[in-house]
Amino acid sequence: MPRISPKARAERCREAMHINDRASKWFEMSIDEIAPGQASASMEVQPHHLNGHDICHGGVIFTLADTTFAYACNSYNQTVVAQHNTISFIAPARLGERLYARATETSKAGRNGIYDVIVTGENGREIAAFRGCSRVIQGQHFDEKEP
Repeated sequence: MPRISPKARAERCREAMHINDRASKWFEMSIDEIAPGQASASMEVQPHHLNGHDICHGGVIFTLADTTFAYACNSYNQTVVAQHNTISFIAPARLGERLYARATETSKAGRNGIYDVIVTGENGREIAAFRGCSRVIQGQHFDEKEP
């Protein structure tokens, strides 16, 4: 039986996770790219994402970053959850603006991982910087023995 490539494994993890990922679907997020230890996602700021200052609510931006982090750390066909996350908001996001998040693995040792996510606006300006720490738990997203 041929071994699955790391890229194909990451793609299958994305597919398996997306089936039940009701939150990213509700936010109308797109998981644009995935590779081992990496992911990118995007979404458009909608009217219901705005806070009392008429800018995108920080919780929405956090959710985009956290979702991107989740797909990156789950790209090895191991079930992974967040231990803790931090975010720094750099600039406001506006109604109608498309936000892009890119997660990159910076460390992976044993069951622990560290991932950095940068959220940018359409013009490339930084909106937020997020760091997520992950922990592998029991389980896989799919059986690698099945086609």
